Amino acid sequence: MKDFQGKVAVITGGASGLGLEIARLAAGKGMKLVLSDIEERALKKAELEFADQGVDVLAVRSNVAIAKDVEQLAEKTIERFGAVHLLFNNAGVALSKTTWETTVSDWEWVLGVDLWGVIHGVRVFTPIMLKQNSPCHIVNTSSVAGMLSTEGMAAYNVAKHGVVTLSETLYHDLKRRGANIDVSVLCPAWVNTAIWDSARNRPEDLQNSVEQKAADDIKLEQSARHAIQSGKVTAPMVAEIVFAAIEENKFYILTHPKIKKWIGLRVEDILQDRQPTPQT
Repeated sequence: MKDFQGKVAVITGGASGLGLEIARLAAGKGMKLVLSDIEERALKKAELEFADQGVDVLAVRSNVAIAKDVEQLAEKTIERFGAVHLLFNNAGVALSKTTWETTVSDWEWVLGVDLWGVIHGVRVFTPIMLKQNSPCHIVNTSSVAGMLSTEGMAAYNVAKHGVVTLSETLYHDLKRRGANIDVSVLCPAWVNTAIWDSARNRPEDLQNSVEQKAADDIKLEQSARHAIQSGKVTAPMVAEIVFAAIEENKFYILTHPKIKKWIGLRVEDILQDRQPTPQT
């Protein structure tokens, strides 16, 4: 896809971080926006920002972990704009815990947003795009955590690996069907966003009754926060990379070239039947 003028972009997690920067860039290219987010105040702020600029924008509060919410998001999109051309399954949360100390609630929260949110987006919006029979593109946000297995991030890693294989399978299914829909999977490394503060939007029923983090878990989280804050790749930069990839019809979007070394090592571990190489 190279022509964005007048097209409709649906962006989950669109009220902050990478989602908001993608929305800003999409608006700059003349697109109509559908912003989905669970954080109502931030969503309203983003909606006003675009409305003040004369952008045709629809804001829908939704929890992508809930199938009905994503279905309603699609219904409202079609009611307002009649079509969808770009879908960014971008909403995400994160936490850092030792694998065996990750609670059932932790798993349900992270997998619900990071994996099921993408599943719901693909399940609901792909049939709409197929019926349109016009050029469309789906971008699923994974992470380098979808290519590697970093310590202390089991739930996040599992979710993001799932997004990668979901995206690959979707690509093959669409090509076999001869559909006019392209797919990309976005795998950024450390980008300075508020994802490590995502617990602010964690549903009450998925909160732990007693939150006691081990010293190692605290250290891992501090390390992750430092890496994000000191990262040289910003959210606006990633948004630019994403749109360039859409125009070039690239499937894998790796925003941090140095990470290819670690991906290569993981592949070598598998092919050479050796123990996993530490990724720290």
